[in-house]
Amino acid sequence: MAVYKDEAKGTWRVIYRYTDWTGKPKQTQKRGFKTKREAQQWEWETMLKKESKLDMTFASFCELYEADRKPRLKASTWETKDHMIRTKLLPYFGHRKIAEIDAKEVIAWQNKLMAYRDKDGKGYSPDYLRSVHAQLSAIFNHAVKYYKLPVNPARVAGTLGKEIPKEMDFWTKEEYLKFAEEVMDKPVSYYAFEMLYWTGIREGELLALTPADFDFKAQTVTISKTYHRMKGKDIITSPKTAKSNRTIKMPEFLCEEIQDYLRQLYQVHPNERIFPVTKYYLNHEMVRGCKASGVKKIRVHDIRHSHVSLLINMGFSALAIGERVGHEAEKITYRYAHLFPTVQTEMADRLNDARAI
Repeated sequence: MAVYKDEAKGTWRVIYRYTDWTGKPKQTQKRGFKTKREAQQWEWETMLKKESKLDMTFASFCELYEADRKPRLKASTWETKDHMIRTKLLPYFGHRKIAEIDAKEVIAWQNKLMAYRDKDGKGYSPDYLRSVHAQLSAIFNHAVKYYKLPVNPARVAGTLGKEIPKEMDFWTKEEYLKFAEEVMDKPVSYYAFEMLYWTGIREGELLALTPADFDFKAQTVTISKTYHRMKGKDIITSPKTAKSNRTIKMPEFLCEEIQDYLRQLYQVHPNERIFPVTKYYLNHEMVRGCKASGVKKIRVHDIRHSHVSLLINMGFSALAIGERVGHEAEKITYRYAHLFPTVQTEMADRLNDARAI
């Protein structure tokens, strides 16, 4: 490495030459340092990263973590991780050497997060606290697995935020039908909500649908992708999980409705999105429809819960429902256990009958 002063600008720059993993010589440089000390500090951190030595700061290791993990993740997934790292981890741990961070520091950081209150007196939700801690732990795990950090201090400190099954908001069939009647004036809204309610697909899955995904003869829709809006651009990626790739049988009336809708679209191509709107639009239409119909306001995602609730009340098993909505049966049982009261009653009645025999 070498540090040079740009006499004309009065700033410093660093040129660093190294050999990459293929044995080829490489060179990198950075300009604009105000002092020689700043330039030398960058030089030192860069050398540590290139040589994978853990004498570097947490902030520098996060750059390594990004280089290793970002290419393997969906853009939307990395964006979520990056936001947590920048806003919740780097301000606290960024200046510390990663090898010197211990469980006591992690506990102090946890306490600070748990003590936070906004202007309305609200703190972070248990789910969010758990997610942020999981991200910190993931970075340390990466350092343990690939860079010989002896121990993960976040794991030693213990998790943050207890997992509490949340009360779910959902509509009954009657509530949904009242809502749907109020959004019929906009075909894109009405048919979008019809797909959401009667198939249980996710918002992103809905917004990625194209005519090619439908087989009206077989009465099916194939879920193989999801839609995101990121930094002003439409992004289509693979679904949320491997289980999310699925083919759903549609009721006959819904097939007829979607065929009617497709006929209304002007020269739509087989691989063109049939619902060319955003999640923001759907949320706006939810508010409008709820206000006009008088039904309680729920989130767009809660329509998925409403579909599951409908199927539970119709007597379908957790396994069958899981296959339809792209969840493991165990997750359906855990998340929707409170919606299975009739099943519990039937179990008790059958046990009574068995005892009487």
